[in-house]
Amino acid sequence: MVRDLVLRRIPVNRILKFAVFALATVYFLVDAVFLTVAKPMADWIAEHYLFGGMREWIVSLRPYPTLALFAVPLIVLEPIKPAAAYLAGTGHVAAGLTLFVVGEILKLVLVERLFTVSRNKLMSIPAFAWVYGEYRQIMDRLESTEAWQAVRRWSEIAKGALRSYAMQLKTSQKPARISVQPR
Repeated sequence: MVRDLVLRRIPVNRILKFAVFALATVYFLVDAVFLTVAKPMADWIAEHYLFGGMREWIVSLRPYPTLALFAVPLIVLEPIKPAAAYLAGTGHVAAGLTLFVVGEILKLVLVERLFTVSRNKLMSIPAFAWVYGEYRQIMDRLESTEAWQAVRRWSEIAKGALRSYAMQLKTSQKPARISVQPR
């Protein structure tokens, strides 16, 4: 294989750039898909009284401690992906898939909640603002593709079908009302 690359004079750098781009695209795509589940969960968590005190504490932090707190779920939960891949690769596919899904949703819920609460402080850090701007450009490009739009349409159709099915199931399980009317 290396000999073919040398003979064709294809720079290895170009191949490595493509591989890194492909891996990054898959990584961001997986995060974007899981974010559609994580956002409603994060909103649900935010409504509970228990998290009000935590929100106040997070808001009271200065920008750089807020950034450190924001990085904790990424640092702790990001290694779950290779662990899940290892489990799947060693034949424990169900355990690997479960670990991947739970870890990814948990990570995204925490990161989304922390970002929502502390967005202004995080954006006051120039390096973070730059990285977030680059991330948004990538996501905007990805979300504007025909493939992304098709998946989004299919997702909305599936959600509608599931809601309809759930409503039909709910109404079919209601016990019949017996009305007692005097004669």
